[in-house]
Amino acid sequence: MTGVSRWTGREAELLRLAMRRTARDFAALIGVNPRQIPRWRGRGETITLELGNQAALDTLLAQAGAEIQHRFAALLTERAAAGADQRAEELLRTVPRALRHPGDAKLMTLVEEGIYLSGPGNRSVWLDSFLIDVHPTTNDDYARFVREIGHPPPNHWPNGRCPAALAGHPVVWVTWHDATAYARWAGKTLPTEQQWEKAARGPSGRIYPWGNEPTAAKANTAEAGIGTTTPVTRYQSGVSPYGTFDMCGNVWEWCSTREEASSARHHLKGSAFTSPFERAAPSLHNTANATMQDNDTGFRCAAAAP
Repeated sequence: MTGVSRWTGREAELLRLAMRRTARDFAALIGVNPRQIPRWRGRGETITLELGNQAALDTLLAQAGAEIQHRFAALLTERAAAGADQRAEELLRTVPRALRHPGDAKLMTLVEEGIYLSGPGNRSVWLDSFLIDVHPTTNDDYARFVREIGHPPPNHWPNGRCPAALAGHPVVWVTWHDATAYARWAGKTLPTEQQWEKAARGPSGRIYPWGNEPTAAKANTAEAGIGTTTPVTRYQSGVSPYGTFDMCGNVWEWCSTREEASSARHHLKGSAFTSPFERAAPSLHNTANATMQDNDTGFRCAAAAP
């Protein structure tokens, strides 16, 4: 892993959060006075750390376990996705998995090859490496696709234009055919049902992306009472081991997998804001006709691993 050319107080704080350390413990790991940590936190991006401290943070990040690196990547990803954050982008390049796809410029994460536990019965399944979008496709992402190739816009856009207030929300009212057309335009595919599930549960078969505890507050399901979609970066505490957001709740997501070889029905994963939390487990199955569209159905894309 390469070093980071410039750490600010904010990035140091994100690493501390990813490591789940107290300020005192974190200070001891990088060899500074514990009083420095709240000072860095308070100054945020306005303070550039001394070279010795930057080197210590580079080393700490490089030697951190995979789970810590995933959490750090998720925190940075949330910042990068919220806007053009050059610092977050720079740091993301030092963390395994995260990259921007050249087709639609969306952040993607690498899911390595290997066995994972699949379905309600936790059957062992081997998958090759692949990339998957960190976030569902947003209205803003879809608007670029609509503009560039003249694809029909979703029917909830007034006058066929993406509402500014919904730019960062997942696109909905899209059929499987719409989702597939976007993926083709971006140089991607829809994920298979198994790819989607592994990205959500990790290799060890978590019940939920965040672990095995049924914590409804970590997802936009019916219990949240919101009654509509939410920004794709909102539920940071609900990210998967690979740093993917909204793998429970917000919107159902189309997959490329057919229900049967000759069927017009395709799998949907993840549940939605309309779903009870009991339907949110990523191992559960759901299917719909490829022509179905609704206010709680969207998608994300996958791609071949580099």
